[in-house]
Amino acid sequence: MSELIKHECGIALIRLRKPLSYYQEKYGTWQYGLNKLYLLMEKQHNRGQDGAGVVSVKLNLKPGQEYIHRYRSVEQNPIKDVFDKVGKPVKKAMKAGKDINNLNWVYDNMPFAGELYLGHLRYGTFGNNSIEFVHPVMRQNNWKSRTLVLAGNFNLTNTDELFQRLIDLGQHPKNYTDTVTALEKVGHFLDEENQFRFRQYKNEGFSNREISPLIEKTLDVQSIVENASKDWDGGYAMAGLIGHGDAFVARDPWGIRPAHYYIDDEVVVVASERPVIQTVMDVKGEDVHQIKPGEALIIKKDGSVSTQFVRVPHKRKSCSFERIYFSRGSDKDIYQERKALGHLLAPTILEAINFDVKNTVFSYIPNTSETAFYGLVKGVRDHLMVWKKEQIRIKNGNITEEDLENIISLEPRVEKIAIKDVKLRTFIADDASRDDLVAHVYDVTYGVIRENEDTLVIIDDSIVRGTTLKKSILKILDRLSPKKVIVVSSAPQIRYPDCYGIDMAELGKFIAFNAAIELLKDHDKQHIIDEVYSKCKAQENLPKEEIVNYVKEIYRPFTPEQVSAKIAELLKPEGCRAEIDIVYQTVENLHKACPNDTGDWYFTGDYPTPGGNKVVNTSFINFVEGFKGRAY
Repeated sequence: MSELIKHECGIALIRLRKPLSYYQEKYGTWQYGLNKLYLLMEKQHNRGQDGAGVVSVKLNLKPGQEYIHRYRSVEQNPIKDVFDKVGKPVKKAMKAGKDINNLNWVYDNMPFAGELYLGHLRYGTFGNNSIEFVHPVMRQNNWKSRTLVLAGNFNLTNTDELFQRLIDLGQHPKNYTDTVTALEKVGHFLDEENQFRFRQYKNEGFSNREISPLIEKTLDVQSIVENASKDWDGGYAMAGLIGHGDAFVARDPWGIRPAHYYIDDEVVVVASERPVIQTVMDVKGEDVHQIKPGEALIIKKDGSVSTQFVRVPHKRKSCSFERIYFSRGSDKDIYQERKALGHLLAPTILEAINFDVKNTVFSYIPNTSETAFYGLVKGVRDHLMVWKKEQIRIKNGNITEEDLENIISLEPRVEKIAIKDVKLRTFIADDASRDDLVAHVYDVTYGVIRENEDTLVIIDDSIVRGTTLKKSILKILDRLSPKKVIVVSSAPQIRYPDCYGIDMAELGKFIAFNAAIELLKDHDKQHIIDEVYSKCKAQENLPKEEIVNYVKEIYRPFTPEQVSAKIAELLKPEGCRAEIDIVYQTVENLHKACPNDTGDWYFTGDYPTPGGNKVVNTSFINFVEGFKGRAY
């Protein structure tokens, strides 16, 4: 994607199943788990650069010793900042001459010498990036089995409902966010479970001191998560630690947000992405498993592991947009899917260039679209192979050496056209200066385009707002004087807001939506805008389960090709000499390329949860009324 879209967060959990002495002996360091946590987070840094946090829990300390430690950061390089803080006590101890290989002393004195770790990488979708909003978040208590740590990759669409239910329980939440409501909801049922167990053991004659370890042993984590999450509407991979040592990672019943895990006799590892676990743990892809939709991976204090359903699983609607762009492309399936997206575009692109491969240059921008580019080029080569055979057959044995050479040598012209050169610094305040800098974000390769003769095909993984295309990319490509520029999106037209973890909540920022609005005006159909607004307003106070997505009616009068043509018109910079064409992937081809991840609400408006319809209608109301901000 050539423009910045903030998106999903990343989680990393490690549970050591052996004593620290085991890792000291086998791997030469008691910091084995900590080192793995760092690698898991660093390998997922693409999932969150606004903040980072880590928590460590020690399972076997005496009362009076601090058993849970947390560091969080919103510095420019938050992962480094957090782990610098984690490592500081060790360096200080070494400087003071302490024996940091004495595990008894280390366990009692080094904050992060624990058995259970949870890390989080944050992209702030709520617009507030203070340290208070950085995960993991905590709910502390003098009873370890009531202390809760939570971190997740999630957005809940019904925070208003959940917030009100907390108030109805008699609580006074300190913030109106889905993070706080989730923490307090899990915390409420954690308290309930503790109280139930306490009464049970008290009735059986146990003393208070005897009861605490019994609660820790028998705490029903599955029941806690099931009760807490039953009203959640949204996408989530929610990780939690309980102070005495239990842990869980729960996935939403639609499988919208990803979570993977690996287990052996030494360690349990959970991360948002499969290849990260493969790389960090040096294991094969088949050894890494997905937490199923509606399922929770539960790790007990004694190290035993189980998977249990906490929600009734729905039809899998895992996010296809994540597959297209946000996930690590080193995953074997994601790599092939992205390549297939490009390959499936080849027939449309060949038609767009009138099959004139000889006078066309193929390239990509930005680097994340490189894999789809390989697929597109392969598709063009597949076409040429058919064409070459046909040309040779036509000659029917009368082919000259020159003809044969011309036929065989024809290949797609592949060039590196654009290189990202500088990053726009947001301290530039005025729009004119900012726009001037944006225009220089990329440099171009001169001399590879034949002026006013060649068509330039550039593939991008998605076109959401089109801002960078209009203000930068198309301007600099026009300097090369191509006859025509075709910008290709390997994703379909993004028409509807996301509400499950990616920061795309304002309809007015989508170039496809703006194109549809302009088409309605061009065709004297402005009344549709008013009608949709009235229908959305009429639903404003209905329960989310009864709301219909009426925003679909904005697009209904026009074909995708008409919308694409209007997008090209809107994005063509003033003074641009080249003809501009915009080509998008089809939804049908998206599902061919990504058959197992069918969540396509960005493109179709078919939201997997009722809260999605509420969000899209609210977003449209906000657009008409001129309100800027999140629609949920």
